[in-house]
Parts: sequence; C-alpha cells; structure tokens
Amino acid sequence: MIFIVVKFQVKPEKAEEWPQITKEFTEATRAEPGNKWFDWSRSLDDPNEYVLVEAFDDDAAEAHVKSDHFQKATADGGPMNSALASTPRIISRQIDGDGWDEMGELQVG
Repeated sequence: MIFIVVKFQVKPEKAEEWPQITKEFTEATRAEPGNKWFDWSRSLDDPNEYVLVEAFDDDAAEAHVKSDHFQKATADGGPMNSALASTPRIISRQIDGDGWDEMGELQVG
C-alpha cells in the first residue's frame, strides 16, 4: 500500500471554496480501482491550509497520477492549481502490511 499525505496552502480568497473546487477530483479518485482511502481535512491552525490523506494499492498509485482527472486538476491553470498559494508538500510511504502498526509515525510539518 502507498500512503500519501499532501498539504495544500490555498489562497485566502479560495479557502472556503476548496471543497467544491476539489469535488470532481475527489469523487473520481475515490472511484478508482485500488483506492483505499481519500479524504480532506482543514487545518485547525491555518484556515487556508488543507491536508489530503490518501492510500492506494501499490500498483494503483502510478495509475492515479496518470489519470485524466489528476492531469486536469493539477495542470497549470487547472481548477486546483489556480486556487493554490504555493506548491503542495507531499509525504509518501510504502507500507508492507495491513495494520496501523505497520504505518509507523508520519510527521507533517
């Protein structure tokens, strides 16, 4: 399994709209074969920051980044990129196992 955490710093004027901006991308990703988990959280410390947590089967992660909806959402001038204040920070880890103990600890700073 590939476990990925991504921090998105959103432009202040787009922060309230972010869930709607990412809705199509989120729904398409959740429907992908091999998608295990895909969910957004809003930072408690910074209202302009969102954190995406996602997990894929090993062979599904590469297909995800090559998908049409991923390419559309992340393209220059695309809906997600246009709302960002800076480049997202990405942390990923391959996990061999099924339990939480296998995941270890991830620090998102």
